[in-house]
Amino acid sequence: MNNPRDPVRAVFLRPLSQKMTGYTEPPLITMERQSMFINAMVIQFNRPQQDADALIRRTLAGIDPNLTVMDLRSLDAQVAGNFNEDRLVARLTSLFGILALILASVGLYGVMSYFVARRTGEIGIRMALGSTRSSVVSLVLRGALIQIAFGIALGIPCALLAGHLMASQLYGVKAYDPLAIAAATLVLALCASLAGFIPARRAASIEPMQALRTE
Repeated sequence: MNNPRDPVRAVFLRPLSQKMTGYTEPPLITMERQSMFINAMVIQFNRPQQDADALIRRTLAGIDPNLTVMDLRSLDAQVAGNFNEDRLVARLTSLFGILALILASVGLYGVMSYFVARRTGEIGIRMALGSTRSSVVSLVLRGALIQIAFGIALGIPCALLAGHLMASQLYGVKAYDPLAIAAATLVLALCASLAGFIPARRAASIEPMQALRTE
């Protein structure tokens, strides 16, 4: 069984010399004949062995010099090979998620920069009337945080829906993982806050007289 999603079936072992002669259908007879050959062997050591490949080949050659060993793999490597497709899907999904995060951060940065440019005169008037730099930063960040809140409110239900879809595609992935959702929300909020803080800091550094001349 190579697919971990397949249901577990009963497995029984029998000697190679024990051949079932009750089959009458040609496909079953062919399958029974092929089962008389050793396709795979499981070798277990009591302790870790150095240069296990050479030891196994030398031991099998001592039993039968005509026995051909085509492939040697550890059980961990064989099990890991069953998840190559799942691992590829997970890596592609992570890559797309990182790209989406970058695009969202750049987009928010552009929107907040445009917001600061449009309200340069207002910011200059506020600072001329006594507003502090911290109040200007909070004014700009407030707009960014509102957009972040709307994005999270829409993103969490979509993430829950995507989780149900991913659970059917990736082995061992839960449809609902509160830790992953919390971590993703935190990373998104931090990146978005940073994208909004840069224009906010630039707005706070505007000289009032220079801002008033833009009107």
